[in-house]
Amino acid sequence: QVQLVESGGGLVQPGGSLRLSCAASRTIFSINAMGWYRQAPGKMREFIARITNDGSTNYADSVKGRFTISRDSAERTWYLQMNSLKPEDTAVYYCNAATTRKDYWGQGTQVTVSS
Repeated sequence: QVQLVESGGGLVQPGGSLRLSCAASRTIFSINAMGWYRQAPGKMREFIARITNDGSTNYADSVKGRFTISRDSAERTWYLQMNSLKPEDTAVYYCNAATTRKDYWGQGTQVTVSS
């Protein structure tokens, strides 16, 4: 069973930066894409960013130009670089691995943007 573990969350002031990491416990076969989602209190989980196995990326409009998704060459770790953070970015961030058979999810890491 694949496990995904996020790290890098925390408290940051508005305008600051954080880098989230997602590490897979083993190589994920038949993976189509690696991504990030977030869920703020009282809201539904929403898509943030995705990188496919051919390296294509796409982002939610709310983070475009501020967040960057990347991955390592072994495709066992992927990252979300978050710049120019805003209070509305406060949420629990989840990483996701989408395969042809199922999706895998991490346990989430809290990001709080506050002065």
